[in-house]
Amino acid sequence: MNRNCLIKDPAEGNQSEWRRSSAVSANERLTFLNEASRRIGTTLDLVETSRELMDVAVPRFADTAEILIHDRLVVDGEFPSRSEDGTALVRRVALAVADHDAQAWVRAIPLDEVTTYRPELPHAQCMATGTPLMYPQMDPDTARLIGGGLDRESVVAALLTGTSFLAVPLSARGRVLGCAVFTRRPGGEAFEEQDVAVAEELAARTAVCVDNALLYTRERRTALTLQSSLLPAELPHPLGMEIASRYLPASDLMGVGGDWYDVIPLPGCRSALVVGDVMGHGTRAAATMGQLRTAARTLASLDLPPDEVLFRLNLMSQDLDPTQIATCVYAVYDPITRDCSIARAGHVPPILLHPDRSTEIIEMPPGLPLGIGSEPLETRELTLPAGSVLALYTDGLVESRRRDIDAGIMALRHLLAGPLQDLEDMCDLTINSQRPGHERDDIALLLARVRDLDPDEMASFPLSDDPRFVRTARRFVRNTLAAWGLAGLADTTELIVSEMVTNALKHGWPPIELRLLRGRTLVCEVSDGSSTAPAPRSPALDDDTGRGLLLIKRFAYRWGTRPTPQGKIVWVEQRLP
Repeated sequence: MNRNCLIKDPAEGNQSEWRRSSAVSANERLTFLNEASRRIGTTLDLVETSRELMDVAVPRFADTAEILIHDRLVVDGEFPSRSEDGTALVRRVALAVADHDAQAWVRAIPLDEVTTYRPELPHAQCMATGTPLMYPQMDPDTARLIGGGLDRESVVAALLTGTSFLAVPLSARGRVLGCAVFTRRPGGEAFEEQDVAVAEELAARTAVCVDNALLYTRERRTALTLQSSLLPAELPHPLGMEIASRYLPASDLMGVGGDWYDVIPLPGCRSALVVGDVMGHGTRAAATMGQLRTAARTLASLDLPPDEVLFRLNLMSQDLDPTQIATCVYAVYDPITRDCSIARAGHVPPILLHPDRSTEIIEMPPGLPLGIGSEPLETRELTLPAGSVLALYTDGLVESRRRDIDAGIMALRHLLAGPLQDLEDMCDLTINSQRPGHERDDIALLLARVRDLDPDEMASFPLSDDPRFVRTARRFVRNTLAAWGLAGLADTTELIVSEMVTNALKHGWPPIELRLLRGRTLVCEVSDGSSTAPAPRSPALDDDTGRGLLLIKRFAYRWGTRPTPQGKIVWVEQRLP
């Protein structure tokens, strides 16, 4: 039997006194209703609120009770439009029985059943008119009519015939959400007018609580949908890096907040790792989070240094909503050199787990949070050892009312230094151990383990400034792609590399190097000592040169340049077959 179906002992409560309706004083009814107001609506859960009404009403007020709610309200929180034929599609969300034949009632009107009530049925009439409907003694014809509407005519009719029947609408904010139905067994005290008044009071209290639960459920569903569409559904797999992440909302009831994480692919198979924290919870914080995450991805596409990205993100955040404050940490990792550049804006410091299981706080100036001031930020440059793990997180993981942030960071370092090697297991252990119960804030955690590149992921070849080395570069490309099983891209890649190397020889200066990277795409890079970026031009019909970049644009997925301390890198990406 469903746990939400309540079976009550008819001896429970002062039933005989209540049923002598004419003798019940107004004070006794008021006491009953006061008790009901305290017991109904203790949660924002639709089913639990409905069960609380059942607990109050059965058996003190009725022998059986049920609550019917418009099914669309239960499913998606939207109020249904009025049907043209007057029918009502409702769901039975609660049922209570105080009867010796309880099992028969449960079989006749099962819990969580979705039924279309025809307009001639008392339940539909009650919801359509918004007024109570009472049968002091249910006649056999009406009982069979109700049973026929439920496709269980004989079973339901046998139970309802002779009962005292009362249906009361559940109305809130001028709308009928459903109805509550009460019955008393044949031979007992029948419902009277003052019972209708009591039932209306019970229904009014329940309707307000049910409406609040529906509103909360709809807002929570909206917020969760918003956040799930804003957070990355699946993180990319960067070259030379293993990623694991977790997000935990501040409350299991709220389920949404302003923390976010992201992994953004950059040119040259580099990656940007981002973790941010918008102050506050709920839909507003989630919306601000989405705007900042989108802005961060846009700024990342410009391939700016981390401090410049956060500086511009700070200016954007002040334009978006000056009242919202956020913190953020932004890191750029190069899998070829294992160099990492990190900057933070008011955020908790990253933690580096070394291969020997020792941990280190990556110290750097914290900077001001996003949305406050316009002070420049600083970038910390470091080289990550192969096998090390970089941990980016939000303050909800390390701070609570019972623990200051320094103690929380020390506890996090201790957990990361444990024996677990798998990043997913490390995430689970960290979240479960650091989660400070009902007082917790939103939590975002991003772990990234770095490794050396394999021979089938990266190949490089230094070039002389002799134009004859263009042929050598083409041969290097063909041999490398054949070894990688990508011979089908050899012809196109040879053409692209020829143009890139020729351009470097004519317009750049040594050192010149060709590099092939195999990640999500096939990347060809040519570096040289000149900082002047190539620019496409439109050659005349009789020009012999000037078409190299046009050919690259024709065959490449995308291309671009980025500066280096020694000069520049021209890169071209092709989609892998």
